[in-house]
Amino acid sequence: MQRSTFIAAIAAAAMGFTTLSAMARDGGPDFSELDADGSGEVTLEEMQAAGQARFADADTDGDGFLSLDELEARAAERSKNRAERILAHMDANEDGKLSAEEMQDRRRDPARFFERIDADNSGGISQEEFEQARAHMRQRGPKPRGGN
Repeated sequence: MQRSTFIAAIAAAAMGFTTLSAMARDGGPDFSELDADGSGEVTLEEMQAAGQARFADADTDGDGFLSLDELEARAAERSKNRAERILAHMDANEDGKLSAEEMQDRRRDPARFFERIDADNSGGISQEEFEQARAHMRQRGPKPRGGN
């Protein structure tokens, strides 16, 4: 029994440490939801509590563990929520579908992206240019995602 409690505690702590990045990625709660005591600061304890709540929410059978089925259900829920946000944000004519034109993100113009990678302006991207661009993107890290 002690081993399962220990493993559950480790999993809850791990979820607490990843709470900020997961919440940013999922468009999770805003600051006021994390600041449970309304002090104007989010404490480590509040962050850990949020992680434990996320774990408990995912642990649908309440056994203190996340099974493959529970993890898949949580991932499916996040995927559905993200798809709904994308549709709401990009569906300009509000017909419930995205056309190729609506899918184009004007901030990520492929021609502009291509020109940046094609460092020697040869009109093509060499393997070296490709690897340099990949390394540059890794150094920058992932961009924060909004809740839209």
